[in-house]
Amino acid sequence: MNSNLRDVPSPCIDICQIDPDTNLCRGCLRNLDEIAGWPDYSNEQKLAVLARLEQRRSDVRIKP
Repeated sequence: MNSNLRDVPSPCIDICQIDPDTNLCRGCLRNLDEIAGWPDYSNEQKLAVLARLEQRRSDVRIKP
């Protein structure tokens, strides 16, 4: 990991609602563990979450 990388920004878009069918946030598609752990994650862990979110965007259909 590049030590010059400051901090990976949160994917939160201020639409904070957990979908009861998927248990994912309707706004950012993170699960509760990922949301709660984000502040303590290393940049490498945050980048791994962001990679999972990309896959979830194509796999999951969240109801409005």
